[in-house]
Amino acid sequence: MHPRGDLALELVWAQLASQGAQSMEATLGWCYLTEELADSAQAILGGLRERLPHVAWVGAVGAGVLASGVEYIDEPALAVMLCNMPMSDFRVFHGRQPLAPNQPLAAREGMWRAHTAMVHADGHSPDLPELIQELAERTDTGYLFGGVSAGQSQSLHMALDPHAQVHGEPGAAPPSGIWHGGLSGVAFNDHVRVVSRVTQGCEPIGPRREVTAAHRNVVYELDGLPALNCLLKDLGVPVTVSESDWHRDALPKVRATLVGLSDAGSDLLSHGQHFGADTRVRHLVGLDPSRYGVALSDLVEPGMQLAFCQRHVAAARQDLVRICAEIREEFDPVDHPGSAPVGAVYVSCTGRGGPHFGAPNAEMEIIAHALGDIPLVGFFASGEIARHHLYGYTGVLTVFGG
Repeated sequence: MHPRGDLALELVWAQLASQGAQSMEATLGWCYLTEELADSAQAILGGLRERLPHVAWVGAVGAGVLASGVEYIDEPALAVMLCNMPMSDFRVFHGRQPLAPNQPLAAREGMWRAHTAMVHADGHSPDLPELIQELAERTDTGYLFGGVSAGQSQSLHMALDPHAQVHGEPGAAPPSGIWHGGLSGVAFNDHVRVVSRVTQGCEPIGPRREVTAAHRNVVYELDGLPALNCLLKDLGVPVTVSESDWHRDALPKVRATLVGLSDAGSDLLSHGQHFGADTRVRHLVGLDPSRYGVALSDLVEPGMQLAFCQRHVAAARQDLVRICAEIREEFDPVDHPGSAPVGAVYVSCTGRGGPHFGAPNAEMEIIAHALGDIPLVGFFASGEIARHHLYGYTGVLTVFGG
């Protein structure tokens, strides 16, 4: 990589050209860059368009970028991936060309429909969870995957389709492909095989419990019992702990504890061992000893399911290996003949990466070992998106099948 955007692009293009980029008839490309190159984003996208004028582009700025087997963090870096799926199978969307809602089933004959969508977001956008929910409702599956741009000064994202007829004010300039605020990305129809999983990197330390009394973000009862007592029990701390023992032993355990939360009717734990697909991991943000309450960094309602959990290196590695194994099974030639992984996008939290896994590049090496030698790009985000949820401290691995 190189600190100058034009030279970073030259280095990337040399690699792409050596792998046949000009002859592969590419239609869609992903472009991720670190904040050190954010000022050059427009020039980089322009250079890619000049070299590949018929390719649609999506991408974002991250605290780091990912490529097959390697993580680039806190340094100027650029990662690009191309594919040649039929242009009729995807639609790029952004603020001036939003993703249209799917028509009712009765009118679907011959009409293009979004099945899934990859999304990049600006974290400074107001009501971001609501925007994500609304976008998910514009797909048949309700499944989104992607992440929130992680630039501290420039949370830009990219979306440009050179073939699209963009609607706007008469005489308005065509879009530059660089966007601030809101959402952008690319939607796929049901011809595109997408297998996506979320890794929370957490290990439950207690049983699944039901929220039976709560107000806003404070849980007062779990399974009809005082919530604080349930927390202490799961941590192995006596309810009658003395004040000195509390500060010496109990408080550090509480500070290292998080909460897995799911809506009523959703599976909190899968196979009784790890968190299910709809579980969100949230921080403990306070205690209310007088009312035995536990405060979370999310709104809570009675009927939700909850389990206390902890993050550590072993749990992070184990959970990442698990989702890789699940994805690999989805491409088993016996159960799914004719389908093989051809490329992947991985969005990981800025709080993860090498240190979270015990060694530099360890996170990407686990994925490469599990999936084999397929192209992969991604970025370290300030929030991860899967289904209709906005996550934190997670990884979202999405593999495309051919």
